[in-house]
Amino acid sequence: MANELKNLPVLITGAGGFVGRNLTADLTAAGYTVLLPFEVEDSDETLAAYCRQAAFVVHLAGVNRPLNADEFYAGNTGLTERLLALLEDAGNPCPVLMTSSVQAALDNDYGKSKRLAEDAVLAHGRRSGAPVYVFRMEGVFGKWCRPNYNSVVATFCHNIARGLPIEIRDPAFELPLVYIDDVVGCIRAAMERGEAERDADGYCRIRPVHRVTLGALADTLRGFAAARGQGEYGKGPTLAVPDLTDGGFAKKLYSTYLSYLPEDAFAYDLTMHCDARGSFTEFLRTPERGQVSVNISRPGIVKGNHWHHTKNEKFLVVKGEAVIRFRRLDSADVIEYRVSGERLQVVDIPCGYTHNIENVGDGDLVTVMWANEAFDPDRPDTFPLPV
Repeated sequence: MANELKNLPVLITGAGGFVGRNLTADLTAAGYTVLLPFEVEDSDETLAAYCRQAAFVVHLAGVNRPLNADEFYAGNTGLTERLLALLEDAGNPCPVLMTSSVQAALDNDYGKSKRLAEDAVLAHGRRSGAPVYVFRMEGVFGKWCRPNYNSVVATFCHNIARGLPIEIRDPAFELPLVYIDDVVGCIRAAMERGEAERDADGYCRIRPVHRVTLGALADTLRGFAAARGQGEYGKGPTLAVPDLTDGGFAKKLYSTYLSYLPEDAFAYDLTMHCDARGSFTEFLRTPERGQVSVNISRPGIVKGNHWHHTKNEKFLVVKGEAVIRFRRLDSADVIEYRVSGERLQVVDIPCGYTHNIENVGDGDLVTVMWANEAFDPDRPDTFPLPV
């Protein structure tokens, strides 16, 4: 159904909201050509026209921060019932997908209004025979979510990126979270293939669900800020990139955090260690993949002349010409590799070999260097010895 649906009208209510903007961008990038965006301020005539055309309805619009409780029912239950009535009046049995909240199981006005909306969608499916999908979602995080509104992740990201304070009442409180790209992926799976994971009560669920305490969330985001040397979190960047092997949460959170950077703070300075020979600058540090640095050497300069027990490196010359020399500690034989920025080639630096790199060109030599461990001044594993 995917290719067919791409050229058919898809009605998206709440298209300008957090989930709606991400879904619209994703569908557009995927080649969907007829998207019908509807907002709550649009007219009933517009909604009726869209309901007559729609081949699929994604119902995202709702109210979660009203001035009074009645707005919950008008914006959540009322709009849903109006949408479904217009589809039935048009005799349109197209599939309907609605996003709801796990709070629909709670006994508060927001939860009650969402539950009534869910019930309306399920009843519509029984009456019309239309396929229906009701997604009960945990808290959603990701790019473009409004801070200081109803998402603690968005608020923490926005404030920490600007060095502003955050409020944590209970650091041990655990949040269940789903990532916006996973939400969009689950919506598209339902749209294009009719696939959705349903719980025992028949509600569709977003997977995976990530769980994190407020305290751990704040600490992780502060670490992201410190890596860039932002705000109150340090004078210089720690250069730390998070461990991305935790099932995806750190990767998703890091991407989310960067999307909240102030537009005048996308760049940050690195500490260049300069002398007459050139410079050496650390670029990235990771807990499990070592560090990356940039080395600049003036013409005729030789750097290195040392060896390591366990540390190993990779050299990649990206500008200039160089000769890299090796000698195993128990040998007099010298091995040479001539490299150039004109032909990118990685040279591995094995342990147990003293080594150096000489700039044999006319201009500066620029080398990207990776080491399998971040430099530790207490355990440098670096021993001077001429090649």
